[in-house]
Amino acid sequence: MDAFYASVEQRDDPSLRGRPVVVAWRGPRSVVCAASYEARKSGVRSAMPALRAARLCPDAVFVPPDFGRYRAVSRQVREIFARHTDLVEPLSLDEAYLDVSQPRSGLATGTAVAQAIRAAIRAELGLTASAGVAPNRFLAKIASDWRKPDGLFVLRPHRVMDFLAPLPVERLPGVGRVMTARLAALGAATVEDLRRLGPQALAAHFGRWGLRLSELALGIDDSPVRPDRPRLSISCEDTFAEDLPLASLAPALQRLGERAWRLAQGHGARARTVVLKLKTAQFRTLTRSLTPPQPPRSLAELAAMVAVLLQRVGLPENTRFRLAGVGLANFDSAPAADDLFGGGGPTAADRGTDQPAAGSVVGGS
Repeated sequence: MDAFYASVEQRDDPSLRGRPVVVAWRGPRSVVCAASYEARKSGVRSAMPALRAARLCPDAVFVPPDFGRYRAVSRQVREIFARHTDLVEPLSLDEAYLDVSQPRSGLATGTAVAQAIRAAIRAELGLTASAGVAPNRFLAKIASDWRKPDGLFVLRPHRVMDFLAPLPVERLPGVGRVMTARLAALGAATVEDLRRLGPQALAAHFGRWGLRLSELALGIDDSPVRPDRPRLSISCEDTFAEDLPLASLAPALQRLGERAWRLAQGHGARARTVVLKLKTAQFRTLTRSLTPPQPPRSLAELAAMVAVLLQRVGLPENTRFRLAGVGLANFDSAPAADDLFGGGGPTAADRGTDQPAAGSVVGGS
């Protein structure tokens, strides 16, 4: 979906259309949940501090997020997907993979499915979506961003190698700033550079991950679309109104633990791992985790485990923290997502139509 939260706000409030909209709570510690394309022209981006967004775009209209409404719209989008395939793997409130190799709608190509989905979203929901059609997941993801907003890009199998060659290595999934720098030290700035290095050299430097990079550079990704992808984690976090010392975090962690516990209970899932997340006033993020022999069986046991993790922080007592979070992970039995893209809290056209049906359709944000 294109600028999903902001687009829903603009759709539902005509006075916001054509204006720079920033979905965020007002306040010195708030971060941007979403920005309309009008706001993005000024450099506003998701996860940016709201104060910085206001400086970059003084004319921005700030709208508090309404995640219940966004989830409701997501379910409507999911209903449109279901007309074409049951193989839908949610990624977030606004993005998913669809396997359309055998579309139930009877359309002959992946391109036709993508066109039909985008047209239905526009006609029925008054929103726009961008899609990528490609032979596998990671290629479809890249393609979905190629002609945003309101675009369709079809990457045919015979064009994959040429398409990938000039891309910077950071466009590959899993390649962040640290890995980009390490690859640059080896002389690899583009996908084509990775191919020249070859799998043996990449494996020598990065082990199994190096082999995976070599596959991605060749356009290889055998991972299937999993409609029943298990929930990997549940977490709740808060940014404090003012920085707090370690000794003052207990009440906030108790509240966060209660919220995470309720969410886990609501999904019928039992987590084996408890995670504590903290962010210092200097924006340093650290996590501590604990996997006991027996998963926490009550909120009291969860709170005790969080207290143990708090003792393992290992920072000076005068360290102050701007954010804390409590998470549950490593589920024994996790249910399938039952609404479009799970969760939902603030915590990222080719001319022809002869694309073979085998492929995935991805809507990016």
